[in-house]
Amino acid sequence: MDPVFCPTMSYKNLEIWAMARSLAVDIHRMTLTNLPKFEMCEQGSQIRRAIKSVKANIVEVYGRRRYRRDYVRFLVFAHSSCDETKDHLETLFETGSLSDSSLYQDLHDRITRLSRALNGFIIDVEKKHLTVRQDSPSYHSDP
Repeated sequence: MDPVFCPTMSYKNLEIWAMARSLAVDIHRMTLTNLPKFEMCEQGSQIRRAIKSVKANIVEVYGRRRYRRDYVRFLVFAHSSCDETKDHLETLFETGSLSDSSLYQDLHDRITRLSRALNGFIIDVEKKHLTVRQDSPSYHSDP
């Protein structure tokens, strides 16, 4: 099943969404249980918003998947938020606010995998949008 153009598929079937969802839950929990109180509101809030933005942009873009510019643009937003999430995580670890090195490494590795998956998905979307026939009744492209 083609995740770019299949009309019966949901964003919930996308691997990138599942990865972002899992990270959003685990990062949310990490900020509530593994950070000092003063970081829960500071960096904790920032990292929670960043990872939730990844997931939200994937959901929003799925509804715009017929329009290449929107599709790519929102995927790039998701990718940027993924990079922002990684930066916040690294800052928490480097400052000692997140001291659990195995938790840090697990989250860092998963964010890196999500970043690579998003990049691959963007490339796939760009290629498939270029090869889909413009006169297809199930496809409407923006100019």
